[in-house]
Amino acid sequence: MASLRIQRLLKINRNSGIETRSAIFDYSMEHSTDSIPSRIEDMDRLFRTAGVDMTVDACNRAMKEGSIRPNDITHTVAVTCTNQGNPGFDVLVNEKLGLSTSVDRTLLHGVGCAGGLAIMRTAAQLACGPTMRNRPARILCFACELSTPNLRYELEAVANCAELSEVGIAAALFPDAAAAFVLCNDLGMQSEVNPIFELLDWTTTIIPGTRTKLEFHTEGKGHRTILNRSVPRHVTSIIRPTFEKLLSSIRTQTACHDLSVSDFDWALHPGGRAIMDGVQQVMGLTDDQLLAARAIYKHRGNSSSPTVLAVLDKLRPMQTHRNFVVAAAFGPASLAVPYLTCR
Repeated sequence: MASLRIQRLLKINRNSGIETRSAIFDYSMEHSTDSIPSRIEDMDRLFRTAGVDMTVDACNRAMKEGSIRPNDITHTVAVTCTNQGNPGFDVLVNEKLGLSTSVDRTLLHGVGCAGGLAIMRTAAQLACGPTMRNRPARILCFACELSTPNLRYELEAVANCAELSEVGIAAALFPDAAAAFVLCNDLGMQSEVNPIFELLDWTTTIIPGTRTKLEFHTEGKGHRTILNRSVPRHVTSIIRPTFEKLLSSIRTQTACHDLSVSDFDWALHPGGRAIMDGVQQVMGLTDDQLLAARAIYKHRGNSSSPTVLAVLDKLRPMQTHRNFVVAAAFGPASLAVPYLTCR
């Protein structure tokens, strides 16, 4: 019976639309081929060494592109759902980057796949304080997730589940990734650097009754992911009204009163084919409006919190006629988190 469940997972994997996924180590060499799942303490040690190094690399690239030195950073905002501990992994990253000990730190947890935009929202709100005090804000934001060390546990959970219908799909979705960006207020901008995106507005929405539909928690042998099949339906039910609420604000800010859905590229978190197809249908999007999201999903899968940031990065060099971008990500409890930016 266990083999039937594994075969079902393999079928899900083949039909997922994901062709390649990134892993911090070779699947054939680490974790997935062990006879038993990795210990929680071993996964923690890996995250706080190799995962921290991967995050430091992403941060250095972001600072280099913005011509920002470590001493210029005033705040950090970080997120992960695949590591816990005190001090948080952000302290380790900050130390390796050589940031000032007076940097204002914020570490988010419990937001899952919505984390990439949650750190953007938090950084934007934090930047308001220095702006009011006539001070610069240069906020380094970073996200890191290591999911492949948990693969062996996910496979064991599949083999032992009671019914075929209960086969979890996490083992077919999640790779390893880190991403970083720097958000500045006007006083924090370097004169020789042009911003890539300007954040115009943001919002977050919690859908009542969805708390148990998307979960990630620690068990004795690993991290257990629960993805209910109703998640795409909940996402598509909330995306249009949330977008339209923000659209009204953007029209006022930009004086572009005829802005519509067709004027935006979409940096959509590619949580799966059903989510992307559902949002495309509900919002009436053309295929080219979702090119970046589908490309990231195809070649990297869903890496949780860094994924939407990877989509935004993929979108940057694409030649489109649109000047506006909407980014949207979905996580536990907070299933719809759209943001609007212009570029």
